[in-house]
Amino acid sequence: MIRVDRPGRGVGATARSGPRPVRAVLAGVVGALAGTLPVAAVPAGHAAPAGCAKPVGVHTAGNPWASELLGPRRVWPLSTGSGVRVAVLGTGVDARNAQFRPGQVEAGRDVLANRRGATDDCDGRGTFAAGLIAARPHDDTTFAGLAPGVSVLPVRYTQTTRQGDGAVDPGRLAAAIDFAVTARARVIYVVLPATRITAQLRAATARAVEADIVVVSPAHSGARTGGATSYPTALPGVLAVGAFGPDGAVTSTGSGDHVGVAAPGRQLLSLSAGTDGRLGHSPTVDNPVFAAAYVAGTAALLRSYRPELTAAEVVRRIESTAHRTAFEGRHPQLGWGMVDPYRAVAAEGVEEPPGPVGAGARPVAAARADPGAQVDPWVLPLAVAGLVAALLLGIGTAVARRGRARGWRPGG
Repeated sequence: MIRVDRPGRGVGATARSGPRPVRAVLAGVVGALAGTLPVAAVPAGHAAPAGCAKPVGVHTAGNPWASELLGPRRVWPLSTGSGVRVAVLGTGVDARNAQFRPGQVEAGRDVLANRRGATDDCDGRGTFAAGLIAARPHDDTTFAGLAPGVSVLPVRYTQTTRQGDGAVDPGRLAAAIDFAVTARARVIYVVLPATRITAQLRAATARAVEADIVVVSPAHSGARTGGATSYPTALPGVLAVGAFGPDGAVTSTGSGDHVGVAAPGRQLLSLSAGTDGRLGHSPTVDNPVFAAAYVAGTAALLRSYRPELTAAEVVRRIESTAHRTAFEGRHPQLGWGMVDPYRAVAAEGVEEPPGPVGAGARPVAAARADPGAQVDPWVLPLAVAGLVAALLLGIGTAVARRGRARGWRPGG
């Protein structure tokens, strides 16, 4: 069960008194899932330009908690996202990280410089976001993205971390969206939303929705207080994503009826820019904007497996198959609950708009395998073992049961 914080309560706020198991087991599982970085040192000479993002090592310490919770390997026998172009709108994507397959990251566009190409990323946030979606499995690391079969279209419209999350220019963001529409992306992930709306951004978003593109944007503005609004997150047709941490606490600031679903947004690990063609991962990151990457990846899995669905139908399936939590109806910060990639892809009879808590308990019908999905042979046994986890109905329950199954114990 997600612990729902009232507005103004921080992530580190003291938990309410009451039943201990969910909070305590979650806290124990975090240590077991998170692993440590670096495990393998970065090779000598493996350096990014001064002031740019660079890796801290290669992750080999087991599944990160978010991957363990969402279970991407159980959906890969059905879909890896193959044939779907995902536009990652942010700071560019370093195509040279070895967990991107050759050609997986397309040339893209640099809106800032008004030129072709955004396959470098000094900032690092675009590469991190793309890795959560598209990093392919690799023998030398236990990290992989949610939809490793997709192609990535990087579009840079903001650059340095010194600008902060609230410094996004809505005009440049609008231009980035328009480029993604022209390039025929099927999913657009806005990594860094704007804090103000303009007619230009509103019109660009409307064009993307009208072009049958799933537009995913984080319900987070970088503000310290709850209730902040970001754009295009709050615009019609956009799938707005809230975030929670490994303890179940809300970490995103956006709030309102527009929030559709939620996903992990704290203590995340992903690919690093600046690897010079090798493997390399980032330190763990606390940033709710990256929760939307998991939802964009889910949309790509779904668009690949069920290409007949419209963008609006994809959004409805993602919302309808989300894990319901303790609250009734739609929560202002968490929407309809935690995104569930497997249920979104495999469940039958869930095209209707989401309903109250009980609607999330529908059994998952058997699904056909995707002949175009390319996965490693070791994925299939893991997928079978993960089917039971797809039926769990709450974030706390899911993490706690997986923790107990692996012999993890809560801390004191």
